[in-house]
Amino acid sequence: MASLESRISQEATALGFAACGFARADAADAAGEDLRAFVAEGRHGEMGWMEERLHHRVGVRALWPEAKSVIALGLSYAPATDPRALADAPTRGRISVYAQGADYHKLVKQKLKALARWLVAEEPCEVKVFVDTAPVMEKPLAAAAGIGWQGKHTNVLNRTHGNWLFLGIIYTTLELEPSAPAKVHCGSCTACIADCPTGAITAPHRIDARKCISYLTIEHPGPIPEAYRDAMGNRIYGCDDCLAACPWNRFADPSQGHEKFRPRAELAAPELADLLQLDDAGFREMFAGSPIKRIGRNRMIRNCLIAAGNSGEEALLERIEPLLGDPDPVVAEAAGWAKAKLLAG
Repeated sequence: MASLESRISQEATALGFAACGFARADAADAAGEDLRAFVAEGRHGEMGWMEERLHHRVGVRALWPEAKSVIALGLSYAPATDPRALADAPTRGRISVYAQGADYHKLVKQKLKALARWLVAEEPCEVKVFVDTAPVMEKPLAAAAGIGWQGKHTNVLNRTHGNWLFLGIIYTTLELEPSAPAKVHCGSCTACIADCPTGAITAPHRIDARKCISYLTIEHPGPIPEAYRDAMGNRIYGCDDCLAACPWNRFADPSQGHEKFRPRAELAAPELADLLQLDDAGFREMFAGSPIKRIGRNRMIRNCLIAAGNSGEEALLERIEPLLGDPDPVVAEAAGWAKAKLLAG
């Protein structure tokens, strides 16, 4: 009879997972010290949730002392086109590839739960499943479990799927045979570092979230620091530049991704003029079922105003003017900046 690990991998493949590996519960504990330093130096910015649950996030057993093994899984979302293609379309908003389709949290968790139910039926045990809404260090655990290595941009890289993998983690009380950790295959390449628009990758494997466009457009609640506004270009939700720059992506097959991750037509290349007219109800309707919904209308409009200011398209002043008096002071400030920039040419 095949080993339990082999049967788990087969079931994971049947559920659509592109990668599966195993690690001991303490396999990534060293990464906890790196996380402590990251927070102590303030590089997490205003992500208070990271600091508040730091004591749980630093290790598997810090969150669940009974855990003995980890199952790491990856689900491909490789795009069919270059995520940087809209760089030359300044009146359209650029949305990160992962957010152009259905909310991955729900789909990945659904599949994790299905695998967990199968596992408990096969081998009675306790399990807990996680996507990225819990204090779990998915990337170090995925690397320890051998499904990929952390590139110089800190994201997980896989030789078959590039860096386009949604990660899911299962903690279990079973003693599973660990997989061999993935070897690092970055070599001397620094493409991801060179392509970061704001210099947020300050050294290999070292990120300053406060400079990262993904952080600024999604997690940062206040005005976008002026030092990074020009570099944002037309990015209105996230940034794929460091990911898209990786040479390993040439092996990624977009057909292996789940159909629900395919871009929705209205999110693939939205017009800034249309987005700037959204009220709260319109925002919630447009982004229903999308991870974008969680940032709210005001933060999205703030991002779109920065993009509008960068567009060089004076026709957008018609959409910017009404937002100068927006009840949200962050939106109103961004509108003032965008108007001034367009008028300055």
